[in-house]
Amino acid sequence: MKFSVDRIEDNVVVLEGIENNEIKEVDIALLPDGIKEGSILELNNDVYELDLNEEELRRKRIQEKFNRLKKK
Repeated sequence: MKFSVDRIEDNVVVLEGIENNEIKEVDIALLPDGIKEGSILELNNDVYELDLNEEELRRKRIQEKFNRLKKK
């Protein structure tokens, strides 16, 4: 299951499920170093891993949509 980092509040990270919009609060100590708002995490066997490829794809799609809106 994949999650997007919605926000980081002190030592708690709020994650939003990409497929189902499920909201989870997770202790930052359980997550990989280097996460930031918008990071994509994949949960495998109770371990969260950064998914840099998915994050880049999502950022590109958002930028393309923004560019199309600017042209209108």
